Amino acid sequence: MLRLLFASALVAAVAAHAAEPASAQDKPAVSLAAAQAAQCPDPAFRQFDFWIGDWDTFESDLSVPKSIARTRVKPIAARCAIHELYEQTDGLIGDSILSYDPVRKVWQQTWVDNRGTLIVVSGAFKDGTVTMEGEMRLRSGKMLLQRITWKAEADAVREFSTRSKDGGKTWEPFFDVLFRKRK
Repeated sequence: MLRLLFASALVAAVAAHAAEPASAQDKPAVSLAAAQAAQCPDPAFRQFDFWIGDWDTFESDLSVPKSIARTRVKPIAARCAIHELYEQTDGLIGDSILSYDPVRKVWQQTWVDNRGTLIVVSGAFKDGTVTMEGEMRLRSGKMLLQRITWKAEADAVREFSTRSKDGGKTWEPFFDVLFRKRK
């Protein structure tokens, strides 16, 4: 009986506390709008904005006339980073976070997919193009180097990649796709 009374008193106390108005110390110090406006003011954070959107993805030579993937690219973290969700028609799903590092003055991307591949690349924006290079780790444990370039074109964004299996001595084409605004 004592346990029942204690439990009832505890429930009543929790309910009463939940109904109380929040004190000044419980409220955020800065409004969400003010926090978003104050972050990442450097124009370099906007260099990749050309890729933000909802895209159908095609082989760049258009040898396959149908879209091979849907790619959604949106700003996150109060526009301090970009999230990519890539969903290929054959079941490949990849997510990446792209962010600008104002200290090193480089862009970086971390990609992971549902096939166990991890890609970590970094690089720079120059003349309307972002080029990044780094490691591609396969689920097998094998490591390759990958170089990826994004460039805005008239009505699309082109992403081109090469990779090296010999530590950067030689490079071979890996993929070349066009993102076109989804209709």
